[in-house]
Amino acid sequence: MDLKSQLKHAVEAAAAQLGMPVDAAIQETPASKPGDYGTPAAFQMAKSAGGNPAQIAGQLAQTVQLPAGFKRVEAAGPFLNFFLDGGAFVQGVVATPFAMPAQGGKVVIEHTSVNPNKELHVGHLRNVVLGDSMARIFRAAGHTVEVQNYIDDTGRQAAESLYAMEHYGRVWDGVQKYDHWLGEGYVKLNADPVKPELEAGIRDVMHKLEAGVLRPLVEQTVRAQLETCFRIGATYDLLVWESDVVGSGFLAQALDMLEGSEYTSHPTEGKFAGAFVMDVSPFMPGLEEPNVVLRRSDGTAMYVAKDIGYQFWKFGLFEGMQFRPFMDDPSGKTIWTSVPDGDPDTGRRFGHAGEVINVIDSRQKHPQMLVRSSLGVAGEREKEQRSIHLSYEFVNLNGQTISGRKGITLAVDHALEEAGRRGFAELSAKNPELAQRPDAPEIARRIGVGALRFAMLRNEPSRSFDFDLDKASSLSGDTAPYIQYAAVRAANILRKAQEAGYAVDGTEADWEAMPDIDVMLAKQVAKLPEVVEQAVRAHSPHGVAQYALDLATTFNAWYNAKDKRGKPATNVLLSEPGLREARLALVARLRQAFEETLDLIGIEIPAAM
Repeated sequence: MDLKSQLKHAVEAAAAQLGMPVDAAIQETPASKPGDYGTPAAFQMAKSAGGNPAQIAGQLAQTVQLPAGFKRVEAAGPFLNFFLDGGAFVQGVVATPFAMPAQGGKVVIEHTSVNPNKELHVGHLRNVVLGDSMARIFRAAGHTVEVQNYIDDTGRQAAESLYAMEHYGRVWDGVQKYDHWLGEGYVKLNADPVKPELEAGIRDVMHKLEAGVLRPLVEQTVRAQLETCFRIGATYDLLVWESDVVGSGFLAQALDMLEGSEYTSHPTEGKFAGAFVMDVSPFMPGLEEPNVVLRRSDGTAMYVAKDIGYQFWKFGLFEGMQFRPFMDDPSGKTIWTSVPDGDPDTGRRFGHAGEVINVIDSRQKHPQMLVRSSLGVAGEREKEQRSIHLSYEFVNLNGQTISGRKGITLAVDHALEEAGRRGFAELSAKNPELAQRPDAPEIARRIGVGALRFAMLRNEPSRSFDFDLDKASSLSGDTAPYIQYAAVRAANILRKAQEAGYAVDGTEADWEAMPDIDVMLAKQVAKLPEVVEQAVRAHSPHGVAQYALDLATTFNAWYNAKDKRGKPATNVLLSEPGLREARLALVARLRQAFEETLDLIGIEIPAAM
């Protein structure tokens, strides 16, 4: 029940009937003002059509057809205020499942893309959680979503880890997680004072990677990294390997498309003589140097040209890649991979997106703007607008910059275990019986996953932050355990009611008996569709995480509310018959809202807390 959308439609229909069309803005009224929702539409109408705003507001009030759940509308000067019919509104919220108008279209989301030379640390985790949450949100909004993970299998970092294996005679024992073991060699090599003398050997490994000779070793690392991603709840559809992008001909096809543009050239003199150059000034105004070299005068391509080719392929501007199954995820779904000699027709088409979202840190802001602009240069202006860089700032660790090279890091695997342990220990101290439950390990796992995921989402992506494991796993503050605890509290109310034989589905409910404090809780529950719509529009899951926190805070305030005599005002099971059943139905819908909201950001609710 998206009330703002319903009111917006009603006000706009009334304005059109009056001959003064308007794009109406609907807002919640401040607590100190009358009504539940309001609009300044009369101001907008008076500005465009002329007339007195207060008189227009009066005309609107007489013309507007109120949506279900509203009992009256009043003109307050130039404003229009709407008043909910509390009982009918709450009944409507309880009866209405979460639903989004299907937006349709395919979205490709690329995220994770961790160098295959070490384990994932909490700095990588922000990328994984942002991308996976975006995939969940866009699916909920009705889009077909394809999640891609780009594997840099020809880069220097992978070469250094594999060289360290050979140089130090390192042998994996088969017990330690493989990516952790491999990363130890990487740290050792970079701390070795003789490393500059080993450059020839490292370059030899790089050549072998480019030739595909060492790909099985890289695949072993990727499998180990994916185990960590699965633990955090992330899923993938396709692994795209850099060596396959290079070998697919994407670069040449993209440059051929750009050749015919009015914004590309082959200068014959000056500093760009002999190069293939792209002028991005119409798409990135204000640059000191708007000319971008795509191919040097010696014929070698700049790195950004490869990214351009990959982006063009994601949008389906050309074909050229082959695939095969790589592995199954824990749910049994097949993850596919690009390969040099696979099946070009898998029965499903990868890429061909209507929108592409690349989750990449803020250091890549300029290259990503060039990738986006290249679509405009190629004449694909709509695709240019649908090429999105979800940029995020860095995660620090205890005040230090995370560095896998220097070993200043906290592995995601270790952080998951420790967050679950600390959160469960705090709970068990308050409720010793919890530790005796047979599902105690699963409760701890959900606490740990929730703590880490929410810690990565509670700040807007544009803000850097310092990761603190104690704060992330705490039961108080802006944390997942705080939200999970509220959801479990709602479930406990319902369990006790069912044990007492009370209906929780609204049967025998007296909706008219519900006071304003219950209506306020229902209004919070009803916001979810609007929150999801905003997250899709902003290309960020931060708003959903904030909504989950607001939902928990609103519920806890409702649960702990006191009347004028200082006694509990919302004790559900002790409420009068009729009001009790209505409140139980509202709590059941609230619990459902917790599940729906947390699922959008990959957090599960424990069975007990």
